[in-house]
Amino acid sequence: METIRSDDVLHAPAGAAVYFDGQSSRKLSVTVTLGDRLEIAAAGHGLAQWAYADIRRADSPPGLLRLACQSAAQLARLEIRDAAFAAEVEKRCGKLDAHQVGRGGLARIIGWSIAATVSIVLLVLFGIPMAADRLAPLVPQSLERKLGEVSEAQIKSMFGNRVCNNAAGQAAYDKLLGELREAAGLDASVESHVLATAVPNAFTLPGGKVYLFSGLLAKAENADEIAGVLAHEFGHLKHRDNMRGMIYNGGTSFLIGLLFGDVTGSSALIFASRSVITSSYSREAERRADDFSISMMHKLGRPTRAMGELLFRVTGREGDRSLSILASHPLTEDRLKQMSEADVPPSGPPLLTDTEWKALKAICSAKG
Repeated sequence: METIRSDDVLHAPAGAAVYFDGQSSRKLSVTVTLGDRLEIAAAGHGLAQWAYADIRRADSPPGLLRLACQSAAQLARLEIRDAAFAAEVEKRCGKLDAHQVGRGGLARIIGWSIAATVSIVLLVLFGIPMAADRLAPLVPQSLERKLGEVSEAQIKSMFGNRVCNNAAGQAAYDKLLGELREAAGLDASVESHVLATAVPNAFTLPGGKVYLFSGLLAKAENADEIAGVLAHEFGHLKHRDNMRGMIYNGGTSFLIGLLFGDVTGSSALIFASRSVITSSYSREAERRADDFSISMMHKLGRPTRAMGELLFRVTGREGDRSLSILASHPLTEDRLKQMSEADVPPSGPPLLTDTEWKALKAICSAKG
């Protein structure tokens, strides 16, 4: 440090300020003199000199002028509270509000923000689906079963744990499942139950559990319609779509959370955005499962059109897609057309007798 000579600063404006040197957390009370350069001194000893052209305004609360200097330490700051002296400083700093090159100025911040947003969008649209496709087959079956058990407990709780178990109906259901499992090449570890709820749906959980809602069973007119739906769900099992979906939806939710500043994914905006983004990915899996269902029904010698007719009966052309089996699925009329075009005359025996079908329809009744 050098001693400031009084004759050099005799006529220069001076004022009090607080100085942070950017090297430590020390807060120094200093004197600022406005000579050829802005001079910072404490107890008569010079601490720093800032060229006016290098001085930039830093973020600060009202009533405080906070300054940074491009040629000083990156975290160095000077704070001036005296309004009159602050005005004198501002007069001399011609580039006070100019962009700070290399210091994260507004334009740079905006540029990096846009780049980060584009990166997240690209990851959501392309990166995560690719990762999900690659990672899903690598997840151990034991882990997938544990994830399925957790999901199962939550699903059952949502619908009041009302699993239908009428004896005659369950026997008919077990017979239907056995024939479908054999045709699909799945073993007895694949389980399926009927849940008592008016929602017309069916879904598969990771690890090999399929649930049919009684609301969908109530709308079915024959065993082939339900068999087509269950075959569709077995397609999800064969392709491990549920594990793939968990990886995809988890990654998507996290990234969209980062984008909107909520990494928990709890806001309504994030959930709405995730639904829009994941719908096209879901539809790919649904088409694969439909193809699998058609193949199975051909193998059993049963009509493929039946499933399409059930779906169309549930929703029509413009049905409620929020909770039905059609949510995030391809359009009903498109699926009906595909299944109708693949339909062939029955060549195999009925999957259930009339008596067994009536028993299955009554599986949620108290008498068995």
